[in-house]
Amino acid sequence: MLDIKLVRQNPEAVAEALKKKRFVFDSYAFKSLDEERKAADVASQSLLAERKQASKKIGELVKTGVSVDEAKAQVNEILAKIESQLEELKQRASQANDALDNMMLGVPNIPAEDVPPGDDEEANVEVLKWGEPRQFDFEVKDHVDVGSTVGGLDFDTAAKLTGSRFAVMRGGIARLHRALIQLMLDTHTGEHGYQEVYVPFMVNADSLRGTGQLPKFEEDLFKLEGEQDYYLIPTAEVPVTNMFRDTIVDDATLGQSGLSFVCHTPCFRSEAGSYGRDTRGMIRQHQFEKVELVRFVRPSQSEAALEELTGHAEAILKALELPYRKVVLCGGDLGFSAMKTYDLEVWLPGQAAYREISSCSNFGDFQARRMLARWRNPDTDKPELLHTLNGSGLAVGRTLVAILENYQQVDGSVTVPAALRPYMGGLESLAGG
Repeated sequence: MLDIKLVRQNPEAVAEALKKKRFVFDSYAFKSLDEERKAADVASQSLLAERKQASKKIGELVKTGVSVDEAKAQVNEILAKIESQLEELKQRASQANDALDNMMLGVPNIPAEDVPPGDDEEANVEVLKWGEPRQFDFEVKDHVDVGSTVGGLDFDTAAKLTGSRFAVMRGGIARLHRALIQLMLDTHTGEHGYQEVYVPFMVNADSLRGTGQLPKFEEDLFKLEGEQDYYLIPTAEVPVTNMFRDTIVDDATLGQSGLSFVCHTPCFRSEAGSYGRDTRGMIRQHQFEKVELVRFVRPSQSEAALEELTGHAEAILKALELPYRKVVLCGGDLGFSAMKTYDLEVWLPGQAAYREISSCSNFGDFQARRMLARWRNPDTDKPELLHTLNGSGLAVGRTLVAILENYQQVDGSVTVPAALRPYMGGLESLAGG
């Protein structure tokens, strides 16, 4: 959530800044609601002063010859009117505040100044490319056909069990999928200094509001029916980031570089509005695995932390020797809560294109303000908002797709990348059928 004090200072400037995200901020509606709230507060203060003075009128009335009982009756009548007016003003202020809160919950984060302009992904700016796409001397297959040849990647059985956009994995492919998860966790904990955490795969609505999925993106979530207000997590970002909701972290606990967590979970997304896109294979599914990186840092550290976190995700692609490119998202392609995002896009020979495999974002204090996630600044001894960041390190299913396509052989087999062989019992290849 944006700092409402900042919005009050210059709502027109906020509206102008949000144009980069193609978001129309109604500054007139904001000012109208804020004036209504302010007017109700001012009127309430005036009535409170009247109420304080009213109790003194009993003595004044008695001095004029009015009986004590009559004086009390008159003052009580005045106080009753004041209380009735105060209650009405309280309701008006509460309604205005609720309307302001609901309005601000739907307003996205302001993009960082260095975020490039643009309406969609076509305007994203390439920062670097790593690795050269392999040149094949045979007809390249996509991961669906490769998985069919190797055996163990089964969409028909998944459709029978559940429906479309699910997969069943067996044998070598299932083992390769598990090996990827272990490689990612071991690398991020052992080399990059992240603490591994395990979290629930269901969260309450407060958690989703904290990270920005609610109220705006409820249609993309799977909500569970029942007495409890639970949702399946769309990403580990939600439960891990909310671990520090309503919390004040000591500066000493943050250490030199903040708090860093890595978490492997399944992710559940209804993909509302995306039907017709990537319906073949594992690119866009309702259930998939992801290893998520989440960081909590001091405000002065978040820009550098984004570069570092993105580098940690890149390290997995380099270890697997998968060609990729890094792009900075333009304003129109930037997520709701993010102020700046790098996407890592892996080369997929089956599509002859780079496709997103990780999205690494700096949210500034946007999520922290919604969650009241704070740290105590030792210079002021006062709590201040943390900055939050996260990124995929990596999306496991899409990494599996990239391996099946980039490491396919003419005989239908798939070479196991050297970095994964220790997790595969030394296995060097998945044989073709």
